[in-house]
Amino acid sequence: MPYTPPQPLRRLTVLGAGSWGTALASVLGRNGHDVRLWARRPALAERITATSRNDDYLADVDLPGGLIATSDLNAALTGTEAVLMVTPSATLRAMCQAIKPHLPEAVPIALACKGVERRSGYLLSEVVSEELPGHPVGAVSGPTFARETALDHPTAATVAFPFSYRDRLAPEKSPAARLALSLSGGGFRPYVSDDLVGVEVGGAVKNVIAIACGMMSGAGFAENTRAALITRGIDEMKLLAQALGGKRETVTGLSGAGDLTLTCSSTTSRNMSLGYQLGQGTPRPSCFEGRPVVVEGEVNAVSVTDLAHRIGVPMPICETVNAVLHKGADLQEAFNALWTRPIEAEPYALDLSLAHPSPDLPLQFGVN
Repeated sequence: MPYTPPQPLRRLTVLGAGSWGTALASVLGRNGHDVRLWARRPALAERITATSRNDDYLADVDLPGGLIATSDLNAALTGTEAVLMVTPSATLRAMCQAIKPHLPEAVPIALACKGVERRSGYLLSEVVSEELPGHPVGAVSGPTFARETALDHPTAATVAFPFSYRDRLAPEKSPAARLALSLSGGGFRPYVSDDLVGVEVGGAVKNVIAIACGMMSGAGFAENTRAALITRGIDEMKLLAQALGGKRETVTGLSGAGDLTLTCSSTTSRNMSLGYQLGQGTPRPSCFEGRPVVVEGEVNAVSVTDLAHRIGVPMPICETVNAVLHKGADLQEAFNALWTRPIEAEPYALDLSLAHPSPDLPLQFGVN
């Protein structure tokens, strides 16, 4: 039988016309694919199609030809070869239920949203698999600010799907590889992974760690503190990924350490920005000038720590963020408690725990 080279997917649907959904649709459109971008609001969909711009989210970015926006799910999904879901994690289950009547049989679904479902403790791929059985489910994740991606700055990300036996015999024809081919072009460079659990855990936890970095930066601390939180945050990612059946090494890649480093390095990130404002003493209702901004790490601080408690994984940074955001803990007291925990070994193979010699010595908040 003659060898048939792998082909990219040609018609794709992006569900969610926020900044990241618009950026992904822009990448696919630049690569010459037929792209449908679904927007919840009809007026926004009409403006995007008429002007080739999304003035609500990426106002200064010209969108490519071949990209058509619609608020009609049937129009968005008819004939599609793959779906990228970029709706908020809290509404994912409802979104799956809404698209089910319109979804072609067995098309791959890639998550470009990040988190853990609060009530069930499910990773988002498990939510999709439960609601939409029979569809390969994966994720697109990595260090990607939407505006830079839409402007075609060099950007790398991971495309992850579980690999079936058939996929391992011909990995270049797997859903992960074909979607990676579809996304490849211009400045966008994807990598392929078979560790969906590791990729999802990195994406969910990094937003919570970014809030911690923002809190401490807003409170007046600098690079030493941020580097410590990033490094120990990666360790929390590794522990949770491994406990759920993922690979520790995945967390050191683009979807873990890469995404975490980016999100913790700039207030362009809504997670970092929220933490920064809280660290400066801004009350939560007044953050973002009072606008109702969805911050995934705020939601996932609860779901990630609940999951960690359920399976017995220590995640002290995430627990500290959750305590400040949702349990009324004082920010300074919570981070003092974090910093004066018992002294541990690194790596954990050396079994050691020493009581901190000065548990009552406070950190010097507000000193630059």
